[in-house]
Amino acid sequence: MKRFTRWFRRAFPAAMIGFLSVAAGIALAELSAAIIGITGPVLNLGSAIIDATPTPVKEWAVRSFGTADKTILLASVAVALGALAAAVGLVSHRHRGLAVAALWAFAAVGAAVSLTRPAADAWAALPPLIGALTGTAVLGALSRARAAARPGGEPGRAARRRFLITSAAVAAGTLAGGAGARLVSRARAAGETSRAQVRLPAPASPAGPRLAEGFYTPNRDFYRVDTALSVPQVDAGAWRLRVHGLVGAEREYTFAELLARPLIERDVTLVCVSNEVGGPYLGTARWLGVPLAELLAEAGVALDADQIVARSADGMTFGTPTRAVTDGRDAMIALGMNGEPLPLEHGFPARMLVPGLYGYVSACKWITELEASRFGDFDPYWVRRDWAREAPVKTSSRIDAPRALAAVPAGRVRVAGVAWAPHRGVRAVEVRVDGGEWRPAALGASASADTWAQWTFDWDATPGRHDLAVRATDGSGAVQDERRAAPFPDGATGWHSIAVRVS
Repeated sequence: MKRFTRWFRRAFPAAMIGFLSVAAGIALAELSAAIIGITGPVLNLGSAIIDATPTPVKEWAVRSFGTADKTILLASVAVALGALAAAVGLVSHRHRGLAVAALWAFAAVGAAVSLTRPAADAWAALPPLIGALTGTAVLGALSRARAAARPGGEPGRAARRRFLITSAAVAAGTLAGGAGARLVSRARAAGETSRAQVRLPAPASPAGPRLAEGFYTPNRDFYRVDTALSVPQVDAGAWRLRVHGLVGAEREYTFAELLARPLIERDVTLVCVSNEVGGPYLGTARWLGVPLAELLAEAGVALDADQIVARSADGMTFGTPTRAVTDGRDAMIALGMNGEPLPLEHGFPARMLVPGLYGYVSACKWITELEASRFGDFDPYWVRRDWAREAPVKTSSRIDAPRALAAVPAGRVRVAGVAWAPHRGVRAVEVRVDGGEWRPAALGASASADTWAQWTFDWDATPGRHDLAVRATDGSGAVQDERRAAPFPDGATGWHSIAVRVS
């Protein structure tokens, strides 16, 4: 125990020196990135990790953590950086030059990662270099202060005080740098300022009467699954949508030009391909936007352009079958959601929306480009990671009430949920109790074939444990697939079932 205590007394100050040196470097790197107006190295590193993560691991993260996956990733990066920083400090105790080399190696990795991010320029390498200079200076100052406090240095109490004061000053400066980075970033939040100034016009082609309020998903509750660790801040005034590629004439549109066009308003259900059977990653909203087929027609898309590649402000790419955009469905560049400008996290100032397709091939947020292309010429982000190239949403249904494993009283119990088959519509929903006969559920009003349908089923529940299952039939007459399959590579299948206990 005494040996451990002696080791700890030597190791802890060294580890703290490393931690403070790296923390100060990161704080100054993030502050300089915020001042320049670019993404900081920590978020760049997190994004690079997302890109390099195998698809099965990403699916596991979405299943396990849901919308908290980004927070958990950043927390993991912070823990890993803290551990590496402590190791640098321990090395500096005996080999200062090796510790400095490690700091610059971190900076080199940060610069390399930052330079490879979409839309990066030479400025992206500057914040990591500023961080390395800061970390090196702090490492030297703290190491000298600690050396003075060791036997043979300055008088013990005064030297220790000097070391503690220096460490406290570095910690305070680090906190100030981090806070400054946040303040500067918020001050430069062009998207928030720009969105507050947008006033949506009335649609030229309005949707029908609004259905019951529970039919629509509030914007604050709408699912969000994407790879953006920080929400892009796009100024609508400076934003442009470029239409190019295999077209007769390249076109470019401003936000004001799109807003001035005749807009359509439609109720559409969006579904994420990561949604498990019975999962939460879908939602229905009333969208306002410009018909996408009109924009493509104005550019004159070539007949052999069978894919429309959409690009986002954060560099994400989506590939949509051209026929799905031009077959008459209400594909649009959406500008509004549930009566207000698009929320920042859902794509402000504009996003793509194609009913009937999973989001990863159709729902590009923060969209900046539409390129007419061919499937054989370009693989978008998720296709390069082995997801299916074309991804129509599969007919599915879900039990929402009662909840799984709930205790319910005997007697008449209302079972309820939603079913969806966007672009085909829902023809029927059936419920089965304890593996018995399928019995029809009552369908509620549905806005269109592009939205989910709410359903109810009145069940005479008897005491004991019971299993409930649901399946849907879509507008084409196809019955929901019974075979249970995971989301990868083209969407989950299987009947949703739950167990309840009746007392």
